[in-house]
Amino acid sequence: MATEKLDLLILKTLDLAPLHGYGIGQRIEQVSGGVFRVTLGSLYPALQRLERAGFIEAEWRTSDNNRRARYYQITRTGRRRLAVEQKDWERVSSAVARVLKAT
Repeated sequence: MATEKLDLLILKTLDLAPLHGYGIGQRIEQVSGGVFRVTLGSLYPALQRLERAGFIEAEWRTSDNNRRARYYQITRTGRRRLAVEQKDWERVSSAVARVLKAT
């Protein structure tokens, strides 16, 4: 999965609720109907990249199964970035759809 797409999916997922890394991957897979399966090898570098950019922040908490986990949440800057990326994605996907439907 392309870096930009993964970042967009992570930001959108965290816009709904703070989650730990494994939960983010599970939520993306669940909401996409299994179309997107995020490997931990791509998820955690993306989370680090988004955190360094100031789009998300993290803190240690106790998970539902009583384990320590790093929970991520979107920042105000991340929400602004999500809005821009979402608008761009809608523009690009609409253009691709028009090209594919051309006769």
